Amino acid sequence: MSEKTFEKGVSAPPKKLDGSGLRIAIVHTRWNYTLVGKLYDCVYETLTKKYGVLAENIVTDTVSGSYELPMAAKQLIDLSKAQATATASDLLGSPALQSKTLGTKNTGPFDAVICIGIVIKGGTAHFEYICDAVTHGIMRVQLDTGVPVMFGVLTCYNDEQAIARSSTEEGFHHAEEWAAGAVEQALRKNRVL
Repeated sequence: MSEKTFEKGVSAPPKKLDGSGLRIAIVHTRWNYTLVGKLYDCVYETLTKKYGVLAENIVTDTVSGSYELPMAAKQLIDLSKAQATATASDLLGSPALQSKTLGTKNTGPFDAVICIGIVIKGGTAHFEYICDAVTHGIMRVQLDTGVPVMFGVLTCYNDEQAIARSSTEEGFHHAEEWAAGAVEQALRKNRVL
């Protein structure tokens, strides 16, 4: 047995994160929903209570399984951009003029998307194909759209590992990190250099 030599997880950001002006989408799977539901609840609670994201600025959607997460994220991003443009108040349809005042409802495009799911290995290669497709799909969506998309998909070898990773493990919770990452990346996307 070895001693713990490092603190698991990401270190705190250099300054306090304020998500009160952000609009965030969460898309989660209904596959393995008992555990996914716990992850979703933790993400939602962390966004609202720790980072000040307004409940009315969080949009939730579901898909059947993890394979569908990248497409759903892309559709949500595209739809939010189209709706923001349709309600823009200038001649060029700029969503930049949409209200982003801290502490008010935001009707602009999504600032970040969090994808949540769990894939558990079975007896075939299906697990590897799904994990690979979802990983690359989520990365592609964020690179193609310029909107941060958090990879909140646990890839587990068995049920016990899925249970352990979707709950608190020595005080560490993956879902809290996904929420923090979404807020930090969304603020990074909107910062002035």
